[in-house]
Amino acid sequence: MSEGTDGSASDDVGTVYLVGSGPGDPDLLTVKASRLLDGADAVLHDKLPGPDILDAIPAEKREDVGKRAGGEWTPQEYTNHRLVELARKGKTVVRLKGGDPFVFGRGGEEAEHLADAGVPFEVVPGVTSAIAGPGVAGIPVTHREHASSVSFVTGHEDPTKDESAVDWEALAATGGTLVVLMGVGKLPAYTDVLREAGMDPDTPVALVERATRPGMRVATGTLETAVATRDDAGIEPPAITVIGDVAGTRDRVAAFLENAGSAPVTAGVDAPGADAADRDGRSEGGGDA
Repeated sequence: MSEGTDGSASDDVGTVYLVGSGPGDPDLLTVKASRLLDGADAVLHDKLPGPDILDAIPAEKREDVGKRAGGEWTPQEYTNHRLVELARKGKTVVRLKGGDPFVFGRGGEEAEHLADAGVPFEVVPGVTSAIAGPGVAGIPVTHREHASSVSFVTGHEDPTKDESAVDWEALAATGGTLVVLMGVGKLPAYTDVLREAGMDPDTPVALVERATRPGMRVATGTLETAVATRDDAGIEPPAITVIGDVAGTRDRVAAFLENAGSAPVTAGVDAPGADAADRDGRSEGGGDA
């Protein structure tokens, strides 16, 4: 499949691959994802795959279509159009997303757009940070003694708005684990709503920043102290919030994680001496993070 000499589309339409890159550690990139990245003509990527993965892709193949909360962003309409445009030129296109493309990654919207445009596509699942992030911090999202259910929620939405798509009161009553992605900024709002809905203020909470990446940090507290924990530790996006009894199990395994080099631990916060400059430019974006 190739572009015509006049720049028009070739007779063959290329394929678009909606690929999850996992939580950021290149060793967690799937074999299929790695193969597709090597063979792609173009890679449209989010901000969240991480520098180690993105730097391995030749610059001439990369196009940044990521989104950042409160900052620069690429309209979804542009991304949809660009995927179709490149495919119609006969290109093999990878749409690379952090985590899994169908977990708050707008993969479903892009799949529908490609189908409407008659462009063939394939979904390549990735390791979702909603499970991997807590896991590498020593926190299982389910546990026979603590939680038999888990709910994944986007933290972008304002829980106080009139018609929220998230029923925080119902989540407070489930008794399972609550994993909030992209929720560092609105942490005060949704922890207040959960407490008002009857969730125990002493419910354990963990904040996992830059999970699986260099500089990963973890801070722990309770629903009552979560905001202070975030502020004292300087936790910034990308980060995952884990709310529930499972977050309290970390203390029982953290020392062994430290010995294995999986998640360096000090009292309360991992890598507390990390230079704030190392966190510059991090932000929450659409996608699994």
